[in-house]
Amino acid sequence: MRLHVVDHPLVAHKLTTLRDQRTDSATFRRLADELVTLLAYEATRDVRTEQVDIVTPVSTTTGVKLTHPRPLVVPILRAGLGMLEGMVRLLPTAEVGFLGMIRDEETLMASTYATRMPEDLSGRQVYVLDPMLATGGTLVTALKELMKRGADDVTAVVLLAAPEGIQVMERELAGTPVTVVSAALDERLNEQGYIVPGLGDAGDRMYGTVG
Repeated sequence: MRLHVVDHPLVAHKLTTLRDQRTDSATFRRLADELVTLLAYEATRDVRTEQVDIVTPVSTTTGVKLTHPRPLVVPILRAGLGMLEGMVRLLPTAEVGFLGMIRDEETLMASTYATRMPEDLSGRQVYVLDPMLATGGTLVTALKELMKRGADDVTAVVLLAAPEGIQVMERELAGTPVTVVSAALDERLNEQGYIVPGLGDAGDRMYGTVG
């Protein structure tokens, strides 16, 4: 497993506003969308391409285009859905799948309640979207499901990561072709499993609390 923490002043600037508890939901969604596009630029650095010959208004030349099968973007519901538009803005030809996952707040274990993606992901580059890499349980479960379906090149795009979650992923996914791209690596998890200093519950910050 490989971890890439994006070091860029615009990333740090947007993340600072996302952390601020005074930031309202509308602003949070907009900034998260913008931040994901910046992270996507780094996450897709190794996207697979092939050469193609074209004719410009001046001459012929050789360029590149994305290969087939096309990349697959998989947001983890619900908070990952708020990252989807920022990702597909950079990859408009990508296909989109969905994983519905929920974490038990007592055991901190993740379980899947819905899937919508191809059964066979052989040869596919897959980009998984989830705002928080906290305990690591949700992402480990999601990535194992993708690799069970044949995905051989998986990148998780997250807004924040905690050291504890990274350690879990390194242990559970050792030797697998997984990359994590994050805007920051924070200090730790608290007793409730939230990232510190973090930004709170990303789903609630994006969409408000559902009673």
